[in-house]
Amino acid sequence: MTPAIHLAILPSEETGSPGKKLSLTYSPKFFSIFCSICSGRLPAGRRPSVGPSKQDEDTLQLPSSMTFPHPNFPDLPLRQNPFFPPPLYKASLPILSGHLRRRKQRNSERRLIHCFAMAAAVAAEYTKEELPSSLDATAEPPALFDGTTRLYISYTCPYAQRTWIARNYKGLQEKIKLVAIDLQNRPAWYKEKVYSGNKVPSLEHNNEVKGESLDLLKYIDEHFEGPSLIPDDEEKKKFAEELLAYSDSFNGASYRDLPAKGDVSEEVEAAFNKIEEYLSKFYDGPFFLGQFSVVDIAYAPFIERFQILLADLKNYDITNDRPKLALWIEEINKIEAYTQTRRDPAELIAITRKRFGIN
Repeated sequence: MTPAIHLAILPSEETGSPGKKLSLTYSPKFFSIFCSICSGRLPAGRRPSVGPSKQDEDTLQLPSSMTFPHPNFPDLPLRQNPFFPPPLYKASLPILSGHLRRRKQRNSERRLIHCFAMAAAVAAEYTKEELPSSLDATAEPPALFDGTTRLYISYTCPYAQRTWIARNYKGLQEKIKLVAIDLQNRPAWYKEKVYSGNKVPSLEHNNEVKGESLDLLKYIDEHFEGPSLIPDDEEKKKFAEELLAYSDSFNGASYRDLPAKGDVSEEVEAAFNKIEEYLSKFYDGPFFLGQFSVVDIAYAPFIERFQILLADLKNYDITNDRPKLALWIEEINKIEAYTQTRRDPAELIAITRKRFGIN
């Protein structure tokens, strides 16, 4: 499971100190790793202390003597967002280590940040989730509506993959249980007792079951903790709605062309040109809205498949003359919440060829 790490920066008026104070909430696994590293690197009076948490997790409160004015952590983006999954700190560790080496005096505050980053890097090794087996017609149902939140998916369904990515990115592996359904041999109880639409994804939460992937992305973002998937900026929010509305048209055009003989259609060319255009809207990052968002989650499973399938079936490179799309694919493959959900390309090719009767 991915260790949840929640970070809050308390303003100076709340701490009674001239600087800032960090409050971290995360899983016991991460806390154990963190304390082990700290024990060998910090003076006894500067080691972390633990207090109760309303969220039934371990909460680290830095000792009151330790405050963090802004210059103390310029290389870690701690001020921008309240939550980061471990891979971000893992990626930041080389930068932080280099920064520390350049500083002749390593005070305890800097050592603590260093320990935190190192612990997160170690904790990242635990991020690979052990996935449950898919349930077929012979499988018994889970204990339905027992208070457990369940996300019903299929490992090969791109619509379900959307919600799976959102769950991972928000660090909800311990709060939303995956239930995999075998779509080729579905258990009868899924339609009868869980979701009458008999499709995936669906989400069992608060004794209700909801479906439709785009609706679930918004629901998960609104009802669960973790990094927001929808920006506050009104212009970006409006553009996000436009992109989400276009996603079905984009997917339909590309899927329709897969079994057709010959080169890719003009419709597919136009669809990918439009994606390139959309990716040119904002310049504060490589993603559709600049920073990673619900829009990237909505498109990622489908662009993943179309890149693989169009190359296999039509020898077509979707990134040719589309530098923005090429960069987007490169950057999204650095996001572990997404890469953890990817399937073997050979498996996707085999499934598609069988579906369309292509030898």
